[in-house]
Amino acid sequence: MKKFAGIFMIILLVTSCDVQQKKEAKLPEVDVDIDTEVGQLPTFDVDWADVNVGTRTKMVKIPKVVVVMEEVEVEVPYVDVDMPNSGEKEELTLTVEAEVTDKEHSIYIKEIIASNDKLYVIFRLKELDQDLGDKKLRVSDRVILNAPDLNVKHIIMGEKRDRVFNHKYKYVKDISAFKADLKESKVIFTK
Repeated sequence: MKKFAGIFMIILLVTSCDVQQKKEAKLPEVDVDIDTEVGQLPTFDVDWADVNVGTRTKMVKIPKVVVVMEEVEVEVPYVDVDMPNSGEKEELTLTVEAEVTDKEHSIYIKEIIASNDKLYVIFRLKELDQDLGDKKLRVSDRVILNAPDLNVKHIIMGEKRDRVFNHKYKYVKDISAFKADLKESKVIFTK
């Protein structure tokens, strides 16, 4: 493939410029006595393509999303985890958001499961009755975790909507099957 690309580049260079030979090549004359005369290499005039790079102003349609963030005071679950021989703890706010369409949804933290050095934060995404029409909605919930540095996984119970925003979390339909695969797990928080 590299050989083909090299050949393609040579063809492109040769065909993208105008080359005119100005002088003929002349080989040096060689005498048996090893006396030589100076030779002459050919010279060429090369006219390359004129390339200009810059920007232009043009009217185009682009999507605009308006997100309004309001600061409100809410009760947030707080989980303090002490593990033997784990060192310092760090307080983190774990937030999960899901983007939904068609119907309004709610999302809330259902439980936190500890398994070896991992914490699984389980969220429940639930469809409500209110119709959204052609609008999209983001729902979120959070928990404050004061724990040693652990590998935290976000799991959402519910149907994953085909939105780009929803690809950063794992969605499961059957939480019982998910929990059955966990080894030496313990529920440390439930709501």
